[in-house]
Amino acid sequence: MNRAPPILVVEDNDEDFDMLQMTFQSESIPNPLYRCTEGEEALEFLHQTGRYADPEKAPWPGLILLDLNLAGLDGRQVLEHVKNDPRLKSIPVLVFSTSGNPKDVQSAYAHGASGYLLKPVDLPRFERMIRLFKDFWLDYIVLPEGEGSRR
Repeated sequence: MNRAPPILVVEDNDEDFDMLQMTFQSESIPNPLYRCTEGEEALEFLHQTGRYADPEKAPWPGLILLDLNLAGLDGRQVLEHVKNDPRLKSIPVLVFSTSGNPKDVQSAYAHGASGYLLKPVDLPRFERMIRLFKDFWLDYIVLPEGEGSRR
């Protein structure tokens, strides 16, 4: 792949997002990160509507990192929407959550998640997980290319 595809991060926790950004920088991961803090915002991004009507603000993501526990429309509902939308369902969605509840894990996979990552609480484990994520998902997996206009 010629260009590192954008990654949409749906995460409401500033500390978790900052740690993700810092680790991407320290690991020289070239994929640009775009962040939405709410489920409704993520759907606006994916459909290029509302505050994301300008396609430059909402490029087609090659991958979505999705937190489950969001205010309003939660990550479970976002996952269900993405996987039921014919235009979006090819985008791999990795759940990125602190919840290790077997019901959450089962539900995520049942609704089409490509993977389920437990957020480590300490920085060294978090950095290791991001290195492994990079090695597998960004260096070896071929991600879908942009779909152009999604309207």
